[in-house]
Amino acid sequence: MTTMMIRALLALILTLGAPASVQAADCRQERFDGALFTICEVDLAQEDLRLFLRDAQGRVMGSFTRVEASLGAGERLGFAINAGMFHDDRSPVGLYIENGQEEMQAVTSDGPGNFGLLPNGVFCILDGRARVIETRAYAADPPACRHATQSGPMLVIDGALHPRFLPQGTSRNIRNGVGVDRAGRRVIFAISDAAVNFHHFGRLFRDLLGTPNALYLDGRVSRLYAPAIGRNDLGFPLGPILGTVVDADDVGR
Repeated sequence: MTTMMIRALLALILTLGAPASVQAADCRQERFDGALFTICEVDLAQEDLRLFLRDAQGRVMGSFTRVEASLGAGERLGFAINAGMFHDDRSPVGLYIENGQEEMQAVTSDGPGNFGLLPNGVFCILDGRARVIETRAYAADPPACRHATQSGPMLVIDGALHPRFLPQGTSRNIRNGVGVDRAGRRVIFAISDAAVNFHHFGRLFRDLLGTPNALYLDGRVSRLYAPAIGRNDLGFPLGPILGTVVDADDVGR
């Protein structure tokens, strides 16, 4: 065997033996029932999805730039989206768990606004899988969420749209939400690229994306960071943020 062949063989062995790098979310734009949406899918078998709220000094970060600045050496933000509703001080409305630590408890009562339009729900990240759970079902039997955020209303509940959604609903807004496939391994985020009503947005998750349960995250403040498709939405500071952490060399691939 020649020296060149030996080097090629060693390179192949090293490549096969190296751990797979953590990838960024797969993002694309799709048209559904006359409106454009940006869809981002996260494979939890390959991607590290986390919630972010405060920096090391306890201050709410509130922007994709500050979240990325908080990461370790060699890490970058691969994808990010706002992760639910927040108060004026940008603290979370309802349940919030980050790295296993609960900052806010679940709110199970109804109330004003979209958050209080029951049933609302919890997006829960476990080890290697995720769930969207109706809030009272969560409170009755809380799973060991590594990260969790509460928002509302639910968009899809066991394959059915929220009962308060009307096809001709006049409340139209930019909206973002999250659903999980039946296996719990693939998390699907969507943000509307134009104003839509809740019925339209819920049908996107039920009929196009095929998620049996899906959760509304927020409305007009909704923003997306997806460098792989050249998108970095700007605006006022946010509260909780969901994002994937990737190797710096993988950003933009």
